[in-house]
Amino acid sequence: MRSQIQNPWNLPMQSLLAQLEVHPERGLSLDQVKQRQVEFGQNRIETKKPPTWLSIFLRQFKSLLVGLLAMAALVAVLTGDLSDALAILLVLLINSLIGFVTEVRAISSMESLRKMGRTLCRVIREGRQMKISSEDLVPGDILLLEAGDVVTADLRIIESHNLNADESALTGESVPVEKEFKDRIEHVEGISDRTNMLMKGTHITKGVCRAVATSTGMSTELGKIASLTSAAKEEVTPLEKRLDHLGRRLLWLTLVISIFVFLSGLLTGKDPILMVQTAIALAVATVPEGLPIVATIALAKGLWTMARRNALVNKLSAVETLGATSIIVTDKTGTLTENKMTVSEVLTSEDLFSVKWNDHTKRQELHKNNEALSSSEMSADLTRLIEVAGLCNDATFTENSQMGDPMEIALLRLSADVLVNEEVLKKKYPRDSEVPFDAQTKMMATIHHLSGKYLIAVKGAPEAVISQSLSSEKERERWLRQNEALASRGLRVLAMADKETSQKKEEPYKNLRFLGLIGLIDPARKDVPLAIDQCQEAGIRVIMATGDQAGTAVKIGQDIGLPLDTLTPVSGSELEGEWSDSLKKRLEKTSIFSRFSPEQKLRLVGHYQSQGYVVAMTGDGVNDAPALKKADIGVAMGQRGTEVAKEASDMILRDDRFSTIVFAVEQGRVIFSNIRKFVIYLLSCNISEVFVVGIASVFSSQLPIMPLQILFLNLVTDVFPALALGMGKGDHSYLLCPPRGSQEKILEKSHWIFIFVYGSLITATVFGVFSLFTFFIETPFEKVVTLSFLTLGLSQVFHVFNLRKSDSSFVFNEISRNPYVWGAISICLVLFVGSVHLPFAQATLDLVPLTFYEWLTVFGFSLVPLIGQSILRFK
Repeated sequence: MRSQIQNPWNLPMQSLLAQLEVHPERGLSLDQVKQRQVEFGQNRIETKKPPTWLSIFLRQFKSLLVGLLAMAALVAVLTGDLSDALAILLVLLINSLIGFVTEVRAISSMESLRKMGRTLCRVIREGRQMKISSEDLVPGDILLLEAGDVVTADLRIIESHNLNADESALTGESVPVEKEFKDRIEHVEGISDRTNMLMKGTHITKGVCRAVATSTGMSTELGKIASLTSAAKEEVTPLEKRLDHLGRRLLWLTLVISIFVFLSGLLTGKDPILMVQTAIALAVATVPEGLPIVATIALAKGLWTMARRNALVNKLSAVETLGATSIIVTDKTGTLTENKMTVSEVLTSEDLFSVKWNDHTKRQELHKNNEALSSSEMSADLTRLIEVAGLCNDATFTENSQMGDPMEIALLRLSADVLVNEEVLKKKYPRDSEVPFDAQTKMMATIHHLSGKYLIAVKGAPEAVISQSLSSEKERERWLRQNEALASRGLRVLAMADKETSQKKEEPYKNLRFLGLIGLIDPARKDVPLAIDQCQEAGIRVIMATGDQAGTAVKIGQDIGLPLDTLTPVSGSELEGEWSDSLKKRLEKTSIFSRFSPEQKLRLVGHYQSQGYVVAMTGDGVNDAPALKKADIGVAMGQRGTEVAKEASDMILRDDRFSTIVFAVEQGRVIFSNIRKFVIYLLSCNISEVFVVGIASVFSSQLPIMPLQILFLNLVTDVFPALALGMGKGDHSYLLCPPRGSQEKILEKSHWIFIFVYGSLITATVFGVFSLFTFFIETPFEKVVTLSFLTLGLSQVFHVFNLRKSDSSFVFNEISRNPYVWGAISICLVLFVGSVHLPFAQATLDLVPLTFYEWLTVFGFSLVPLIGQSILRFK
């Protein structure tokens, strides 16, 4: 088998299976699987080949930094200073290795995160069912699919039952398509005509099937579409673009400064070769080459932290946007609530019945006036209502497993507990067909055989069922009031109706008999009130947009702690047509939107964005995809969300919890803060080096720091402390301030002032040491340079402690609690001690050993900028 099957829909099934060399019951052998994995590769849509380790390593030598270092080495060779040339080349190699290691780790982290988002599928291999990653599928694999499954390859249906598939990912048509086994289809015009095929990227909305994989990876229809588009470029986030822009601006500034230092040195009579080396070294030290790689590490670290808490980020740009989120529009069911529904009350024209759990029988019971009601004591109408709840239902459950919508499972359990189990009920009323739930009618119906007639079982939204089953206006109003009373207690209310008819194709929703109401309770998640409080502290507005009715939504809003003055609901119907000024004012105050459709969510998101808000929105259905794309942060539900919703989203909640969104917002703020910190740190250190060398080149006959020493500082202080700052965990205090503006720059005016002030403090300290040991204490020049070098280096290292939050303690803060910072400081201290006490390092860097008291002097002076900056900040 050299190529994947062509036009598989047109081949007789036996011929297709023969070509694929597979038995539909046994599946492929493991030897066949291994051979085909080598032959066809992984079942992935590739838009760009991943870089090899060699290409990543060679990429490190394409930067401006490498060019400058190579130029410095060439100057050293031309002047006969081979030891300096070797030292510079060593710095170049170490710098490239650091870049290589950090980039490989970042890519590895991103790949691991991608693997976490892989889809699993059920296959038959060697006669056994097993779950595998969809990427391991090969042509000829036999798959078992059911409602909710993703189609992970192009498949030919072997057998099916009541099968529908959503092909909107390929065709754009969101209405599910009926699928079935057909031995062959000769004439097809498009994908939608291939009704005996399931295509990669679609998903099953109803039914079950067994199918065989005919094409995988780039040979699928989805793969062909991807290959027609230009190769996707690697995603570059707005943050990375801003860092790149900042780096380019600093590059030109660096070149101007380097030329100025070189010319100033010449004019003051310094050695031209020394000034060339100094200018190049200064350029190397001040080019912010570390910005992109540290940003990548910070992003990867943040993504891993979020993934471990069940927030899987699809798009890197979402990370920085999360920190600016000012409104969260969230579903109710499963996000704010447990999505573990149980029937609480049943209301008929006879009476109100409560549902209670019997610990002895381990079953639910109907109670009337606190007395348990047996099935024999139930009226015919009450019995029929419970039967309809079990019949008009697509869920299934056994003692060990359950599948379907939690609401339908709760209804099915009630029917099984108080009447008969699912199997017996279905035998009594065999299902003929179904009218699926529709957002317009807000009802669903199932048609069943009943002694030569048909029973139509209907359930749906109370207002919809009541309007179709009660002709008396007085009765309608009475039942709507009853519905509102149940909803006001936080119950999700469904209405039941039925009809017996001799006509199978009769309109299902006409002339119905109203049976009653069922109230289900879905308690709020225990962690949601705390998460709501955190949002309020963080200046984030939480909006509940639910398909439920207003009373239910308001009660849940009260339970989770939404502000009381925001609990006046707005219904979805009010958002139809033109919006009045009074309605727009209400939109700025309310937190509750009831009977809300996906289309109305889309419009609401657009409105809030036009008002300058950064909007995060949750969704799970196919119809939610447009609003998820429109939102600044689209959040799909990982457990109950469709694949279409997941693909449209920026982030997937693997646990469907609202608190996970809040955690992700906090991490978005932490990541942005960490990136800002290391940018400030790098630029402060670079500015101090520029000031020290620049001022000395103009006003002094000697330089307090030599070219190779500048390169060494660049290697030590620009790498380890900066990486440590990028790895900070942050703390809850990041949620105690309002969100930053979406257009806020990495460095605002106040940050630039901080950079220049700290750079000036370090510069003044270095010149203080230089002057003290040059003019007041008779010290050899080599030792003066050593003292100046160490003072500059240690001042930069201690500068990390100035990057704490402005309102935090000097001693106990997020920097001092960061273990990576202490690790970075330890590495820097070891390298500094080694540089002045190891003979090889001394000779290379032109440094000399220091006494214990001289080390104390250096440490004392190095703390001056830290203390000085803290005093200025306090003032």
